[in-house]
Amino acid sequence: MKKGYFDKYGGVYVSETLMPAVQELEKAFNKCKNDKKFNNELNNLLKNYAGRPTPLSFCERLSKKLGCKIYLKREDLAHTGAHKINNALGQALLAKYMGKKRIIAETGAGQHGVAAATAAAKLGLECEIYMGTIDIERQKPNVFRMKLLSAKVNPVSSGGRTLKDAINEALRDWTANVKTTYYLLGSVLGPHPYPEMVAHFQSIIGKETRKQILAAEGKLPNAIIACVGGGSNAIGIFRAFLKDKDVDLIGVEAGGLGIESGKHAARFADQKLGRLGILHGTMTYVLQDKFGQIYNTHSISAGLDYSAVGPEHSHLRDLKRAAYTFATDKECLEAFKLLSEEEGIIPALESAHAVAYALKLAKKMNKEDIIVINLSGRGDKDIFEAARHLGVKV
Repeated sequence: MKKGYFDKYGGVYVSETLMPAVQELEKAFNKCKNDKKFNNELNNLLKNYAGRPTPLSFCERLSKKLGCKIYLKREDLAHTGAHKINNALGQALLAKYMGKKRIIAETGAGQHGVAAATAAAKLGLECEIYMGTIDIERQKPNVFRMKLLSAKVNPVSSGGRTLKDAINEALRDWTANVKTTYYLLGSVLGPHPYPEMVAHFQSIIGKETRKQILAAEGKLPNAIIACVGGGSNAIGIFRAFLKDKDVDLIGVEAGGLGIESGKHAARFADQKLGRLGILHGTMTYVLQDKFGQIYNTHSISAGLDYSAVGPEHSHLRDLKRAAYTFATDKECLEAFKLLSEEEGIIPALESAHAVAYALKLAKKMNKEDIIVINLSGRGDKDIFEAARHLGVKV
């Protein structure tokens, strides 16, 4: 496979100004990922600061209700409440090893922003976060957390005012301040080496899950389900099972108000708008018209509200090693409510998309079949948004 590509997907599509920075990053990552001192320091942070390993929880009540065994990989219990801390600590430590004093990041749901701000505070780095104004409004708790962690939050009011536009502004900042600044990208997106690097830092999820399910059940699961925006939590859990052909890998996109409505973020499911294209430095599936104009997306979940998907996901889909489907806003809310009521676990709205599809898949399963859901984050940040849609006064 060509360096920086997953078959035809991936690559480095950036301006000449950024090429030296991307090359510097690739060189530093390749050195540090095999460096004993770097890995010891990162593993110590993951264990004693982020709280890894996270548990694999058996859902007794939900399993009984659905008729098969349901397990949750509890990334919601990691420090800051989501899987994002794994990558944020890895990249922030890399930035420190590179001698960078300032990090910038984009965020949609705010979890990556919080994780980046947290890692920066822990390692003594300056931090600025770019966030769309729509996302700022629906994720106020996370905005306050970022500010409390001493990060500067820069509102983005251009375009659709969501994640895509936040990435645009972060890239502009990086271009202008490339010598002193490290861009801590939050998902398996962007130019090489970001998709590979983020997947590397998130692969700990799958490695832990594999050991935990074998210890609990003595066998691998029938299916692993994860939500897919950019797709870092999904790649993180999928990678440890890619060679296990009997384990179905299923990514769940944001169906929004439905594919027919045009208000969604389902890049693979939309046969009219989802097509090969370039966005934010990488070749992948993008929601765009025939002239290449990027479509604004919609999802109840800010973290899945993005016009493209990570290039490795596009490759896995072509290989038929992973399948991709979607859940609508309505299905997401129903799953959000059900998991809260049945198990006492309030999921992030992103994660609730994965739970929503598990409810459908369970109908085809037998009593001893196993589904593992990557619960990528907790729902504290989403309670006011969920309450608004559910018509609950708080």
